[in-house]
Amino acid sequence: MEVLRVRHCRALVYCRRAPPRCPACGGDLRSAGLTAAPVRLHCPFRHGHGQPRAFLIRPTRGTFLEDVAVPQQPLCFASSGYDGDSDLHVGITNSKGVVYNYDQEGVHRAGSGWEQSISIPLVQPDMWELLQQWDDLLEEFSLEEAWLPHRYQEQQHNCFTFALAFINCVRQGRGRQPLSKAQFTESFLLPHTREASRFLTLHQQLAHTDFYIMPLAEQEQESVAAKHSLLE
Repeated sequence: MEVLRVRHCRALVYCRRAPPRCPACGGDLRSAGLTAAPVRLHCPFRHGHGQPRAFLIRPTRGTFLEDVAVPQQPLCFASSGYDGDSDLHVGITNSKGVVYNYDQEGVHRAGSGWEQSISIPLVQPDMWELLQQWDDLLEEFSLEEAWLPHRYQEQQHNCFTFALAFINCVRQGRGRQPLSKAQFTESFLLPHTREASRFLTLHQQLAHTDFYIMPLAEQEQESVAAKHSLLE
């Protein structure tokens, strides 16, 4: 599933295996130096149960990479079976990677099913007190009446409501202002979902062809040239 990137002849070449010659210009990549060396792209998806104290995102059905998804919006990934409704599910992990998530059946404590997720860490290593309290806070919060099955509403009181409400509960306990849905999305979610969108686009392209070639923007070309000139 890895994706490689090769920079050559004012283009970025994405591929599964590094070619001996540039598919854009035909030049020999083996003699092109370090600037044309293949670089493996960071995969934005993590095994969610190995991500303690994190906000997780996964498709409601399937996984991000099994059924190749096409990003339509920062928080909506479409596959061939996408029907226009929300198809993503979110949850919060405890210290052991158990995912607390809310749906029409109430709060679930999942030990599997989140093996391919977008993961956003919520607790910094130096927050010693919160690290110790996290599991108790999450369990206590999940038992509140607000998260009973009959309170669930697909659009207004859902998995995202549960996760953000818990985050704000923790923030308020530490004397911080709560975050609105828009603030949380803009500040914390979008950087991760945009990265996932780009990776999924490449993954989809490479499902049908050996190479995906993207010309470098003129500004980026100049920036790259300036950086290289310092070493040449």
